[in-house]
Formats: sequence, structure tokens, C-alpha cells
Amino acid sequence: MPQETAPAGDAVPEDLWRLRRSIDNIDAALVHMLAERFRVTREVGVLKAVHRLPPVDVSREEAQVAKLRGMADRAGLDADFAEDFIRRVMAEVVRQHGEIAAERRGS
Repeated sequence: MPQETAPAGDAVPEDLWRLRRSIDNIDAALVHMLAERFRVTREVGVLKAVHRLPPVDVSREEAQVAKLRGMADRAGLDADFAEDFIRRVMAEVVRQHGEIAAERRGS
């Protein structure tokens, strides 16, 4: 990861660099966690396809959203933002599950 440099003549406090490094580490962890989540949900998609289950489980999705909204609220994170984020993730999972099901039908 390239080291950030301040514009000429601007002194950036070391605390700012330290905080930015922390943010970079958190961002990397988020990416790796999302990759792992999608790895696991692809396995779920294969099982759903094998057992001819629908790619969407609406009751589970809604229960998860409600649970995550509560967790977000308790953590001091805007619950609407958390819901938007998890719904985006869930939409990608459903898309992948649809692809997996279509691939299995074609094979």
C-alpha cells in the first residue's frame, strides 16, 4: 500500500496518519469478511440448487434485517444505513444463487 504524502508545505499530524492506517486496516478487513461471506453463501446456493429450493428466503431475510438493525442501533450505527448495506449484500447473494441454480439446470 503506497504511503500517503501531504501536499508540500502542509504538516499532517502523526495522529491523522495513525487513524488513516487504522481505517485502511478496517477497510481491508471488511473486504475480506465480505469475500468470506460470499464464499459461504455460494455453498448455500449450491445446496439450494441441489435441493431445488428457491434462491430467496423472504422470512429469513426479514428476520436478518431486523436483527442487524437492532445490532446497528446498539452499536451506534445508523440503522437505515446498516439496512441499506445488508440489503445490497443480500441482493448480490440472491443474484449468485440464481446463477448457481441456472448452471445446475444447464448441466
